[in-house]
Amino acid sequence: MNVSTQPFTPSADLARPSVADAVVGNENTPLFIRKPNPDDGWGIYELVKSCPPLDVNSAYAYLLLATQFRDSCAVATNEEGEIVGFVSGYVKSNAPDTYFLWQVAVGEKARGTGLARRLVEAVMRRPELAEVRHLETTITPDNEASWGLFTRLADRWQAPLNSREYFSTDQLGGEHDPENLVRIGPFQPERI
Repeated sequence: MNVSTQPFTPSADLARPSVADAVVGNENTPLFIRKPNPDDGWGIYELVKSCPPLDVNSAYAYLLLATQFRDSCAVATNEEGEIVGFVSGYVKSNAPDTYFLWQVAVGEKARGTGLARRLVEAVMRRPELAEVRHLETTITPDNEASWGLFTRLADRWQAPLNSREYFSTDQLGGEHDPENLVRIGPFQPERI
C-alpha cells in the first residue's frame, strides 16, 4: 500500500464556489439554493443548532454531508453568504428509487418564505435523482412543522403519503420521542 505524505486537497469540483441552483425568496430577501461545499460544514452545524427540535450532529458529520453527500444535499444562503437553510439526505442503496431525507433546517431569517419545500424540491429535481419516485423521512409525532411540510409536498406532488412507527422510544434509548417513517410516493418527476 502506498501512503502519501502530500496534504489532502479537495477536488477542483469541491473547492470552487458552487453556483446557485435556484434563487428563491423575494426582492427584499433573495435566497440562493446550491450544493454544499467544504466551507459550508461549520455554517450548517451552527444553523442546525439554532433550529430546535432538530437533533444536532457533530460539525464533522455536517462536513461529510457537504462533501461526500453534496449531490443529495442543499444549502440556501442569503446575499451575505450566510447559510439560512439546509436539507440533507441520500438515495437509498437498497432502494435506488427512494430518497431518504435526513434533516431540513430553516433559520429564523428565512422562515415564512417556503424555503423548506424549495430546498427539498431543488434536490429532487437534480439529474442525480432522476430515478427517484419515493421520498422517505422520519418525523416525531409532535413535530407539526415537519408533518405540515410533508403533507404539503404530498398534496403538491399529487402522491400518497403513508406513515407508520419506525423507531420506538425504547429503541432510541428512552430519551427520544418515537420516530414515524413517512413515505411519499410514487410521484411523477414532472410534478415536482
